Amino acid sequence: MTERFAKIISTGRYVPKRVMTNAEFEPFIGDVDAWLREKVGISERRVAADTETTSDMCSAAARQALERAGLAPLDVDLIVVGTDTPDYISPATSSIVQHKLGAENAATFDVNCACASWVTGLDIAAKQIFADAEMNNILVIGGYNMTRFVDYHDKYTCTLFADGAGAVVLTAVDSPGYLASKMIAQGRYYKSLGIYTGGAASPFNNKAPSRPVIRFVEKFPATFNSENWPPLIAKTVAKAGLASVDEVELFLFTQMNVNTIKHTMQLLGQPLKKTHWVMDKWGYTGAACIPMALDDAVLEGRGPRPGDVVLFCATGGGLAMACAVFRW
Repeated sequence: MTERFAKIISTGRYVPKRVMTNAEFEPFIGDVDAWLREKVGISERRVAADTETTSDMCSAAARQALERAGLAPLDVDLIVVGTDTPDYISPATSSIVQHKLGAENAATFDVNCACASWVTGLDIAAKQIFADAEMNNILVIGGYNMTRFVDYHDKYTCTLFADGAGAVVLTAVDSPGYLASKMIAQGRYYKSLGIYTGGAASPFNNKAPSRPVIRFVEKFPATFNSENWPPLIAKTVAKAGLASVDEVELFLFTQMNVNTIKHTMQLLGQPLKKTHWVMDKWGYTGAACIPMALDDAVLEGRGPRPGDVVLFCATGGGLAMACAVFRW
C-alpha cells in the first residue's frame, strides 16, 4: 500500500447565539465579574438554546468544515465526535450527527475522555488514515453542551462552563501532516471533576431523582496543567522529530484558565503571539475549545500558514492528557 499521511484541510465551528455575561450571575452567587476576569480570564460565555443538542452543534460545525474543504457529506468516510456531554448515554452522538448531515457512507464512533476528547479523537483518526486505504476523509468534531449540567448556585462551576462545537476535516495525503502524538493519564484524580450520576456506578433511581450536575469532588493540584503540559509537549515534539519547541508556530491548549496558558508559554520560552484563546468571549467549552480556538485563529489571520507546525495540548477529567503535532 502506498504510504499515507493525514492532513487537516479545513476547520469549522458553531457558537451559540445566547450570550451570558458575568453580571448575570449576581442574583445567584453575587458579584464575580472582577474575580472571573482576573483569576480565569472569562468576560462572557455562550449558552446553547433549550432546543439545541450536542449533535445539533456538532453538525453545524461539521457542515462549515465540509463546505470549506469543498466536500459533500457523502464524501465522509468516518465521523469521530469527542464529547462528555452526549445527546444520550447510548447511542453514540456521532451516529446522530451522521444522520443529520446525510453522511450515509461514514462510519461513526464517539470518544469520551472529557476535555481531552477532541485531541484524542484527532490522534485516532490520523492513525485510521495511516492504516486503512478506505479512510480518506474524516470529520473530527468536539462538542460541548455543559451548561445543561451546571448548578447556578455553585460559583466554581456555573461561571466557567459554556457550550459550542468545533470541527476539522482530516484527509489522506502523500506528505506528512500529522507528525506525532502522545497520550497520558493520572487516573488517581478521577474523582476531581465530573458528572457522577447516570452511569452504571450511580444510576438514576427513585431515591435519587435530582438532575445530574457537574461538580468538583476531590481537589487536584492547581498547578497540574502548568506542571504536566511542558514535559508532555517536549516529549511529543521530540517524537515528531523536531529540534525543539521553537519550531512550533501555534500552540493551542485546553482553555480552562487563561493564566495557565500564559504561564505555560512562559515555561516553554515562547511568546504569547504563538498561542490563541477564545475563553474570554466564549467561556470554557471543554472538548470543543481547541478546535474552536483553531478555527478562530484561522479566521482572524493568526492561524498557521502552509508548512507551519501546530501543537494541540489538552487535559480532561480523569485526568487524561493528549498532545498532537501537525504540519499545516
